[in-house]
Amino acid sequence: MGRTIGVVVSSRIVAGLIEDHKLIGSLRAYPENPDDHEALLEHPFESLCHLISDQVLALHPEGKFDAIGVAIPGIIRNGICEDSPNLAQLKGAKVAESLAAIFQSKGIVAPVKTLNDADAVAAGLAVTQNRTGLVRVWTIGNGIGFGRYPYVSGVWEGGHTVVTLDPKETYCGCGGRGHLEGIMGYRAMRLRFLDMEPDEVFAAAKKGDARCMDFVRLWHRGLGAATATSIHLGGPGRFYFTGLNVRFLDLNLLKEYLWQMVKMSPLQSYSLEVVPDNPEVAVIGAAASALLAPEA
Repeated sequence: MGRTIGVVVSSRIVAGLIEDHKLIGSLRAYPENPDDHEALLEHPFESLCHLISDQVLALHPEGKFDAIGVAIPGIIRNGICEDSPNLAQLKGAKVAESLAAIFQSKGIVAPVKTLNDADAVAAGLAVTQNRTGLVRVWTIGNGIGFGRYPYVSGVWEGGHTVVTLDPKETYCGCGGRGHLEGIMGYRAMRLRFLDMEPDEVFAAAKKGDARCMDFVRLWHRGLGAATATSIHLGGPGRFYFTGLNVRFLDLNLLKEYLWQMVKMSPLQSYSLEVVPDNPEVAVIGAAASALLAPEA
C-alpha cells in the first residue's frame, strides 16, 4: 500500500504521513497548543487552505503521495463543505477543488478526498482495530460528531439530533433548538455556565452540587437519547465514544439511560466502548478513506 497523507481539521489542524495504516514519523499540528480551541476561527477559508497545505508539505517536501485525505467538521459531500457550524468560514466552500489547486501550485500532485471528521475517526478505528461490519462512533469535543464506517451516502449530522423539546435549549452553534451538541458541546457548555468552565462543572457535580449534578444527568441522557435513536434506526451493534471530552463520560450512567430507552429485545444487543482521545486514529482514517475513493 502506498504512502498517503491524512489531515484532520477541527479545533486545530493535525496531519500525518501514513503507510500501511501506520503513522510514519510524528504528527504535525497547528497550533501546537492543543488547548487553543479558537485558533482556526480567525482564518478565512483561503488562509485555512494554505495552513493545511503547509502541514502537508512539511511532512514530505518532495510532495509525492498516492492520495491526501482531509477530514473536516460539517456536512461534506462531493468535495464541498455544505455547512460547518463550528468552522463557519467553510460553509459552501469547494474544499477539495481549492486544496488540489493550492497543492499543485506548491508541487504536491495527488488526488484529494474530503470527508467528515467523525467519519475519519470511524474509519481509523475500523482499520487500526481490524473491525468488520458497521462501526459507529461519537466524538465528544467542541462539537459533537457522529461517524460511521463503511461510509454510506447521507448527512449523518448526529450531533444535531434533537434530544429535548425544551424551548430554552438554544445553545447549539447551528442555531437549532434541543440539539445534542447544544448540551454536550464544549462551547455550548461554556455558554450555559458562564461562571464555570466545563471541567469545573463536572468536578462540582462529583462533590454534590445540585445544579451541576442535574446538568451531568442531562448530558448523559442526551447522549443516551441520540444513541438510542441510532439503534432504533440502524439497529444494534458496537458504539465507540472518543474525543477530547470523553473524559467526562460515565459509561455506567449512559448504560442505565440506554436501558431505559431501548426496550425491544432484537435491539438490545448493542455494546459501548470508550476509546481514549488520539488524533492519530482520525489521521489514519482520513488517509485510508482517501485511498478508497479519491475526489479531485
